[in-house]
Amino acid sequence: MKLDRTTCYKAVAARDRRFDGWFFVGVSSTGIYCRPVCSVRTPQFANCHFFPSAAAAEKNGFRPCLRCRPELAPGHGIFDAASRLAQAAALLIDDGFLNLADMPQLADRLGITERHLRRIFNVEFGVSPVEYAQTQRRLLAKRLLSDTALPVTEVALAAGFGSIRRFNSLFKQHYGFAPSRLRQRSTSTVQSDTMTFELAYRPPLAWDALLDFLAARAIAPIERVDQRVYRRTLALTVGARRYCGWLVVENVPGRHALKVTLPATLSGAVPQALGKIRRLFDLACRPDVIDLHLGPMAQRLPGMRVPGTVDGFEIALRAIIGQQISVAGARCLLTRLVERFGEPLAAAPAGLTHLFPTAAALADASSGEVQAIGLTQARTATVMAVTQAVATGALRIDPLAPLDETLAALRSIRGIGDWTAQYIAMRGLGWPNAFPAGDLVLQRHFGLSSAKALGVHAEQWAPWRAYAALHAWRQHHEESTA
Repeated sequence: MKLDRTTCYKAVAARDRRFDGWFFVGVSSTGIYCRPVCSVRTPQFANCHFFPSAAAAEKNGFRPCLRCRPELAPGHGIFDAASRLAQAAALLIDDGFLNLADMPQLADRLGITERHLRRIFNVEFGVSPVEYAQTQRRLLAKRLLSDTALPVTEVALAAGFGSIRRFNSLFKQHYGFAPSRLRQRSTSTVQSDTMTFELAYRPPLAWDALLDFLAARAIAPIERVDQRVYRRTLALTVGARRYCGWLVVENVPGRHALKVTLPATLSGAVPQALGKIRRLFDLACRPDVIDLHLGPMAQRLPGMRVPGTVDGFEIALRAIIGQQISVAGARCLLTRLVERFGEPLAAAPAGLTHLFPTAAALADASSGEVQAIGLTQARTATVMAVTQAVATGALRIDPLAPLDETLAALRSIRGIGDWTAQYIAMRGLGWPNAFPAGDLVLQRHFGLSSAKALGVHAEQWAPWRAYAALHAWRQHHEESTA
């Protein structure tokens, strides 16, 4: 990323939240690096050094600010095709991939050589993938020390450090003080059985619209929305261990952040959990860029997000079971599926009783058992085909899966057409240009009679067609219920 010093300094002086997370400023007179939105007095221009990542700032000898807390900055969105692979590598590292694997495995996961990965990553972030990963571990540990009551040993392990001794040594070496200093600064009100974090976003955020979308599709045993708060159950696999728990998310508009509460049972999977939540709520979104491109469509409701998912397999089944029936009808069938095949979960918030079925668990069921929830024979066959493909690893549904190959694999399954594939791409693959042109609601909303005509009409919104679809769905609903 090329950073223009004058532009960056203007953003720092204005505390412009549009740039939060896109660069960091190191101040030579203090040796501290900050987010552009830091509330401290604006440093002199001559003392400012700008970096594309927190890792680059730390590589150059700067320590993180204890006021603005760089670890809370929102992440990058994947906009430029040239940087997509580097951003994909960063997402994997943020989720703790290098805590359990090495560089050759990371390169293999992305389908490129290790040499090429190092080169493109350094161009994008100014550091090597290993240096980036080391910084992310330290920043995660800093966050856990400040915001949770986890014992220091558990903090070190959760952040990916091999031993408490190495953790203490590296932390003091890079930050100039012992980890215990942050634990002393943390408030005494932190609960020992839960963990609370903030995930920043770039305003505006159409929070009510986002929750309305999720609420209309909420599957009762695993998720619920009430009083503008989102709750759901969650299962994560880290290495050979499976962690089960739940999450609670609410908006804190005054801080431009989401407040996330997790149970201590997920302490070993914090990076993975926070990564899932960032993608579920599309927190890497740049509304200033997207809303400007969509023009009048976005003026009615700026800050629209495309809801993602915590589980690509879940989104695939939602899309398949929801074909050609109402949202309420799909929700009813999915509730039966979860109650019949989902794993019960104890000690979850009121009303949440199960985890969504894993592909492995559903693959062990017979077609007759799955059809018994109320599916047609053809729909059951499609569900089972996708289940087998995901369970065997032949199909991956996540934002890092290869787009074209994954769409082709989905369309090759009998019963999956373009609408279903595009919906899965929108929410499961995180593809911002996905657009279900075969959607009859969208066709009626724009007064067009065919998917082909709508597809041509939607080209004006590329590469943000998924956001245009969300705006159109909401506007159609508002007009039909007025």
